[in-house]
Amino acid sequence: MIKVAYMDVSNLDLSESYELLPESRKRKVDNFRFDRDKKLSAGAYLILDKMLEEENITKPIFKTHKYGKAYISNYKNIYFNLSHSSKIVACAISDREVGIDVELIDPAIDLNIARHYFFNSEYENIIKSKNPADEFFNYWVLKESYMKFTGLGFNLNLNSFEIIINDEIRLKNDKNHLKFSLFDIKNYKLAVCSKYDVKDIHSY
Repeated sequence: MIKVAYMDVSNLDLSESYELLPESRKRKVDNFRFDRDKKLSAGAYLILDKMLEEENITKPIFKTHKYGKAYISNYKNIYFNLSHSSKIVACAISDREVGIDVELIDPAIDLNIARHYFFNSEYENIIKSKNPADEFFNYWVLKESYMKFTGLGFNLNLNSFEIIINDEIRLKNDKNHLKFSLFDIKNYKLAVCSKYDVKDIHSY
């Protein structure tokens, strides 16, 4: 089982949403200075809460692993991951480990990031593509979804593994048979790394 959804928080009523949050999330929202960041933090909780509710997951107890990945300690077979960028929050829940990333496409992105930090073949494919900035973000979200899947995040070097984008997307020399799913959402890229093919995503 896997479900993926996203939400545009730009029109989120912050005061109304704030009242729906648990005290721990309210404190986190309060730490942000700008409304945009407050909305992203509130929206991330709300979309997760809604998706868990749809799976009859009640009163989840959230904890974090060594490198900061959150998990639900009182439900052994429910996994989730969150991501946000600009005005979008995204969430994936599954009965197996999962990683998700969403990023706003920046046409002016410095491609030297890929040259210095990506696998050499990935950088070459970006430079040769018809739209290098778009291709950069394809690789970026796919790579970060895998890093988040592992639970290591940026403790895993970007150039320590290679993403292959052909008819199917895969991790080179992958012994775990992971599945990668890539979506375009307006001017955003969204990727999911899991044990499942994600056929569609929902918007709230």
